[in-house]
Amino acid sequence: MRVFVILVACATLTAGSAIPSIPGDNSHYVEGESRYIWMPDGEGVPHLVDLHQPADEAFLNSRNGNNNQYWLFTRQNRNNRQNLQNGNANSVRNSNYRGNRPTKFIVHGWRNNGNSPMNPLIKDAFLAVMDCNVIVVDWSGLAGRDYNTAVRGVPDVGNHMGRFIQFLFNTAGGNWDQLHLVGFSLGAHIIGNAGRAVGGRARRVTGLDPAGPNWGGNNLALNRYSGRFVEAIHTDGRLLGIMDPIAHADFYPNGGRNPQPGCGISTCSHSRATEFFAATVHHGHLPGRQCPNVWEAELSNCHGAVLHMGNAYLGKRGYGLYGLRTGANWPF
Repeated sequence: MRVFVILVACATLTAGSAIPSIPGDNSHYVEGESRYIWMPDGEGVPHLVDLHQPADEAFLNSRNGNNNQYWLFTRQNRNNRQNLQNGNANSVRNSNYRGNRPTKFIVHGWRNNGNSPMNPLIKDAFLAVMDCNVIVVDWSGLAGRDYNTAVRGVPDVGNHMGRFIQFLFNTAGGNWDQLHLVGFSLGAHIIGNAGRAVGGRARRVTGLDPAGPNWGGNNLALNRYSGRFVEAIHTDGRLLGIMDPIAHADFYPNGGRNPQPGCGISTCSHSRATEFFAATVHHGHLPGRQCPNVWEAELSNCHGAVLHMGNAYLGKRGYGLYGLRTGANWPF
């Protein structure tokens, strides 16, 4: 029996260290054990990530968060961005930013940039339903590096974003009750750090499948202290996303795991959170039912109180875990 246990342990270790050969197939991955995982870029193309690769310390000692770009879109310039510069008051005063409007920030994930499809998808959804300031944060200088370097740089990017929000509100006005931060994957942890940098004053913070690898138990991850109401939409739990509840309200559409309906490769489930969110901003049509625990949420076998997933409502409140089922195609 002892020999059998040793052989199984060796086999598991070998499997965890083996380089997977099928792009996008993460069926080999075991959270906390595997060395390699496939992660998609902004176009959905999978890239093999070595979770043991040392971070690039020289790069991390460079500007990082100072390289953030802030692109403003409003109903007056839906498709032509205006660049807001931290510390440059004229860049704000000469723009279409208005402090009396709701302000939405959108933050992309690893190997994405400000032009990645998730940004116009969510930006256009917001502008379709309300007159607001939408600011897309481009942090592609760091996001384009290896995954572990990007992970290490997330807090700095988030802290700089928080300082920019404070500068923006001090310069041209703004209302913490009308501030909504939205981030995908590593971007979810960036808005977590940004929210805490401004004292948790953002009215609403939405994490879209917050990145999982190297974030389990990490106190720099998105958490309940990042805003007055923090929610997370989990779509690829225990693979590219975190499965454990980390917010005031955690939603688990279709069990919160791969495969999501309509997804042919495993990496599709991760980005499906961005599509779910954009669809709910448009339609507000996906109600979750409260679950007693994460296992019931994974089974979508929940019958408690109703709270809608996503949407753009700034007064949204709720607490707990929520399960629901969706369709396979837009608007789900």
